Amino acid sequence: MWRSITITGRGGSLFSRLPFPRELRLDMPLLSGVVLLVFFGLGVLYSSSGQDEALVLRQFIRFIVGLMAMLVLAHIRPERLHYLIPVIYVGCLLLLVGVLFIGDVAQGARRWLRVGPVGIQPSELAKLAVPLMVTYFVCAGSVPVRATRVAIAGLLIAVPVAMIMAQPDLGTSMLVAVAGAFVLFFAGMSRVLIALLGAIALAAMPLLWSMMHDYQRQRILTLLNPQDDPLGAGYHIIQSTIAIGSGGLYGKGWLNGTQSRLDFLPERSTDFIFAVISEEFGLLGVLLLLVIYFSVIGRGLFIAYHAQETFGRILAGALTLTFFCYVFVNIGMVSGILPVVGIPLPLISYGGTSMVTLMAGFGIMMSIHTHRRLLSA
Repeated sequence: MWRSITITGRGGSLFSRLPFPRELRLDMPLLSGVVLLVFFGLGVLYSSSGQDEALVLRQFIRFIVGLMAMLVLAHIRPERLHYLIPVIYVGCLLLLVGVLFIGDVAQGARRWLRVGPVGIQPSELAKLAVPLMVTYFVCAGSVPVRATRVAIAGLLIAVPVAMIMAQPDLGTSMLVAVAGAFVLFFAGMSRVLIALLGAIALAAMPLLWSMMHDYQRQRILTLLNPQDDPLGAGYHIIQSTIAIGSGGLYGKGWLNGTQSRLDFLPERSTDFIFAVISEEFGLLGVLLLLVIYFSVIGRGLFIAYHAQETFGRILAGALTLTFFCYVFVNIGMVSGILPVVGIPLPLISYGGTSMVTLMAGFGIMMSIHTHRRLLSA
């Protein structure tokens, strides 16, 4: 069974003359799952966008950029990555500050930085920068992590989360907070402390509710009964559940989804692309998609379990469970069991920053696994 691939340049071989690493080490099960998801997503994007070839090409270019980032990070040893982590974290904070002052405003939110023709969403970068920084900080001390270091790690999480909430982007801010929390969980935070923090979070719910914008509160209320406002706040959930249900067992076929082609389904190429998949490929297509997702998640947990160092074990585990949360929240949102929070379906939805960030995270996981093999050789 393939677990990794090594291509080594020797003497006068082609690889020795090119500016590539002499050893190309990739985790094939993880790479295969990621590539399957991306190309499946490109096919769905072609349908959901009304056969817009330019949009699909842009997404493919973003995949190539993400693949290059993955390849680079896969060849950086985890111990060398340590030197880059504070720079990545501080750089992400500076970008988030830039968004608050000079970011582009779209649909009442300020979430993007424009660099020439390229748009960057720093909140997506925070999904990787925060678990990296918290893991770096936790592993600098003793593990299991003590209460004092948990408090400091909480501050490292809270600063970017607060800036993302100010954009406002409640969904992404919560996922960034969850990514940091997973690091603390894998670092052995005590059950008593977990229970205490959970109780504090529950007690703070009324305060959080009062701090929400009106449209954010409306989304939560709409979840309970979307029929109260079928043409307004409940429109997204109603149309997406219609699309999911109309797919049946086998689906209507690729390019034959009526909800998307007749413009009933909003955000069909981004947040609600799962509804397009359900309508066109049916339950069987959805099950196949979930099998691929869980193969990637399972491989990530395998890498975490077999990591030789605490840093790799904690980081790989946190990144994997965070990826699982992205999938769970998006599908739950589109299916009407979670509030609409604007979380894309990872590696499927249209978007550049999310694609590159996820691919970079997989590259780090590959580095953790393949360099473990070098150490054990």
